[in-house]
Amino acid sequence: MLADVELAKAYRLLNHGPTVLVSSAAGGKRNVMAAAWAMPLDFDPPKVLVVVDKSTYSRELIEASGEFVLNIPCRAQAAQVVRVGSESGHELDKFAASGLEPLPARKVGAPLVAGCIGYLECKVVPEPRNQSQYDLFIGEVVAAQADDALFSAGHWHFDDDPARRSVHYIAGGAFFATGDAFSVA
Repeated sequence: MLADVELAKAYRLLNHGPTVLVSSAAGGKRNVMAAAWAMPLDFDPPKVLVVVDKSTYSRELIEASGEFVLNIPCRAQAAQVVRVGSESGHELDKFAASGLEPLPARKVGAPLVAGCIGYLECKVVPEPRNQSQYDLFIGEVVAAQADDALFSAGHWHFDDDPARRSVHYIAGGAFFATGDAFSVA
């Protein structure tokens, strides 16, 4: 079941470096793309970074709406992550083509991707030079949720089901899944 994540701890959804699905919408159109380059940036207000190439349909929608969602997929969705990362939204509806289901977000117009284990709803913090020169978007996190069976009290605690672990893209369709947690304190 999804539970709200305190915004001051929203960065913890990303600080282990998972691959994300970036969803966007504008003018009645929507898209989803895979991104391996996303990370937390700031705490108060919480901000994230994501690289969105200027040639992508997602970029058009993000620039038009000023919003996006970082969805954290799990291993069970890895084939869909590769598919939406390999096709263009200019040519097809990637939600329909991949079998991913869009769900309404709470505070932005971009959809959530059903089945993901975490969500960061973001409003773009305009930085035209970074966006133009580096394809780098800063998003202020306005809402965050995670699967409460896997994230609670501000921490991930992945269970024994490997299909429910976050993934880390390497290249050529290859991933690592998040491993076992341990503490040195």
